[in-house]
Amino acid sequence: MIPMKKTNMLLAAGLALAWPWAPAGGAAPAAPLIASWQTDYAGQYARLYTNATMQLVGDSLTTWSNGSQTQSAPAYAGVQAIYSSSNWVYVRSTGLASFTMGPWQPGFPNLPENQKTLFRFPRTNAVPAAKAATAGGAIGMFVDGVAMFNSWDAFTYDPGTGSDASGYTGYWNRDAYVNESATFDPAYAHQQNTGTYHYHASPIALRYQLGDHVDYNATAKTWSESTNPPVAHSPLLGWVADGFPVYGPYGYSNPTNANSGIRRMISGYVIRNGQYGTSNLTLSGRTTIPEWAVRLDNVSSNQAGPAVSSSFPLGRYMEDNDYLGDLGYRQGVDFDLDQYNGRWCVTPEFPEGTYAYFVAIASNGLPVFPYNIGRGYYGSPTGGAVTAITESVSTNFLGETNLIQTLNPPVVGGGTIALTWSALEGGTYTVAASSNLVNWNAVNTGVAASRVAAGVTNPVAGGWNFYRVARTAVAAFDSAGSTTILGGSGIATSVAPNGGANPGTTVTVTITLPTLPPWPPANAPTPTVTLAGSIPGVNVSVPASGTVLATFVIPANAATGPQNVVVTYSPGPTYTLTGGFTIN
Repeated sequence: MIPMKKTNMLLAAGLALAWPWAPAGGAAPAAPLIASWQTDYAGQYARLYTNATMQLVGDSLTTWSNGSQTQSAPAYAGVQAIYSSSNWVYVRSTGLASFTMGPWQPGFPNLPENQKTLFRFPRTNAVPAAKAATAGGAIGMFVDGVAMFNSWDAFTYDPGTGSDASGYTGYWNRDAYVNESATFDPAYAHQQNTGTYHYHASPIALRYQLGDHVDYNATAKTWSESTNPPVAHSPLLGWVADGFPVYGPYGYSNPTNANSGIRRMISGYVIRNGQYGTSNLTLSGRTTIPEWAVRLDNVSSNQAGPAVSSSFPLGRYMEDNDYLGDLGYRQGVDFDLDQYNGRWCVTPEFPEGTYAYFVAIASNGLPVFPYNIGRGYYGSPTGGAVTAITESVSTNFLGETNLIQTLNPPVVGGGTIALTWSALEGGTYTVAASSNLVNWNAVNTGVAASRVAAGVTNPVAGGWNFYRVARTAVAAFDSAGSTTILGGSGIATSVAPNGGANPGTTVTVTITLPTLPPWPPANAPTPTVTLAGSIPGVNVSVPASGTVLATFVIPANAATGPQNVVVTYSPGPTYTLTGGFTIN
């Protein structure tokens, strides 16, 4: 409660609540792989423009269809859940950006769809001597939950047909930015026929949201690299399947000195046009692939490709680029980024140092090869998309209807009180007032969220009043998907409500509390939990407000069927999940 003249404030139903328990002290900061994800927009619907006219006037859609890709109900943007163990971090995302996506060029056949993706990242980085090549599809995820693709557009030159073919395995692989950038939206992203919205190159709109060196034109609704000198290290933009981070294009001049100044990181790649000691492919023809490709693919350099022409221009293929380190130039002196497009350095999140990839751009701000990461991974790509979590995990963040919303400080003046709070888009709220915290009267009902905010203005009544805000309904939406958690070492973990287990087993249950009564904060005293009226929960913990973890040892003679789960705080509320767990 926030005491103010003539008003106090109380929040309820999924919003932050002033409970009588004070924090026990500052919590240790979360590891970057857990803390860096963009969750500020998790309560906002994903949106897009389908044409330039819509973009010009700012008229976006929250549902859409082109006959092939259909988003029939709104989906919340980006990251909607984060889980972690000692070895892995799991991120669930819709794969849809928090900025307005689109438009794409007329005739482009694809639209994005909610991907319901669960992607895991290793917390320990293995660096093998033999590097793995990146493949098609997602090789990582940006912090907004959007998929990271590599530099390839899935077409390779087929010498047998003399043309580029999808699915053909060869050694002249088409550069996605060069060949597909016309199909990118202003954020440098597009989607293939499965509706996976993804970046191949600099995620410029995300960079703007995160405060990187990018300007936004509010009239044209486009982004561009700032022409002013950079003054800060680029933000952490995403994570690769090998567990290493990707930063924007600006880093410390001295890789091990955070006080050395800021400058654009120089790619280690140059086009093979005869400069810098490269082969001049226009004159010699595409008869050999560069040394970086030879090492990665472990093949002979003699690989025939098409002659440079208007149909097959220089730069069309990734192998049209040489790595300067193979031509006698030195990383850290002549260029910054190695053949994987990274370097060992200190960063704001890693003051002791880490290997990190950097987005590659030219001096004019346009993306340059190899864009986000090189053709190969620096580390072992043990991460990737998974269908379930097969170990016990902590819940670090939950979005959608589990999202914790907070009330802003009230504004009193001119005989009115203005109440505003962070909200869940599609949510409807009721504001109630009380002078004694016992008798409550609804003073505002049916208050609709405006994206991720809501508010009301009421006349100030005489004396002191308390106010509380409750979310009473949420419009139908397309969920990011549910996460199945199966514990390791023979312990089955299920998710309540609607989870289940057999008699004679031990289960760890993730309990999502109802939104009424209001949730205690995570630092409240640990509650007691019972199953079926008599089975006590052990190892009870509260990883986040509204989420309780409890382990149950189910007796071999336990009654079967739906059972109630009861969570009791003392002091505080009691929550009953009727039929919330089934003993099979």
